[in-house]
Amino acid sequence: MSKGHTLSHDIAVALRTDILRQRYQSGDRLPSERDLAVRFSASRGAVREAISQLEQLGLIQVQPGGARVQPLEAASIAILGPMLGLDEQPSVDLVDQFLQTFGALVSLTTREAVAKATPEEHQRMLTALAELKKYRGDFSSTEAQSNWLQFLEYLTTVSNNLVVKLIGNDLRAQFIGQMLKSGMKPALSKATVSSILKRLDVAIKDSDKNAASRVITEYFDELRLASSQALESRQAG
Repeated sequence: MSKGHTLSHDIAVALRTDILRQRYQSGDRLPSERDLAVRFSASRGAVREAISQLEQLGLIQVQPGGARVQPLEAASIAILGPMLGLDEQPSVDLVDQFLQTFGALVSLTTREAVAKATPEEHQRMLTALAELKKYRGDFSSTEAQSNWLQFLEYLTTVSNNLVVKLIGNDLRAQFIGQMLKSGMKPALSKATVSSILKRLDVAIKDSDKNAASRVITEYFDELRLASSQALESRQAG
């Protein structure tokens, strides 16, 4: 049993991995509680709790006669992190899909934040951007990345869209941890980042919500390209 985890949790993780690796495919029935108890040297109660955890993730559905594996499309967003962490290198397509989706949410957040911000909030945005400009487009340091994330989180607070915030929180929690583990550091050109920050500064000063949204979309498009190149390079190496 893993340190700090219950046996039922470890069983759930093992079965979750089996499902994500398609050892059990959509429509398959999992082995019986008795067989799983033998496999994991566990009580049927521990197995039953593990099955319940998988059902909460939407990976299986408990039916008369056993638990049947569901399509991945029916699962909750909580499986994104485990999917990214299946292999030493995250899936290029999965990372790209995440950044595309997260970027769309941030773009919407930025548009709403610029539209709703008070003069004081606009000034705080500009102050945060001024701090980011000090890095001169070099976001490779942990400090620079942290400040950029704090700026994006502040935009989320100002936008005051609870649904977007909750979805963004879940996506970020699932993604960032796995990216840190992988050691992937996409390299955006300093000139590109500097240009984006300057244009975002102008958009906020002009209270131009549409321009601000477009700049953020461009940033994530660049980040998607850099991330794909970084992953493909590491896989080729």
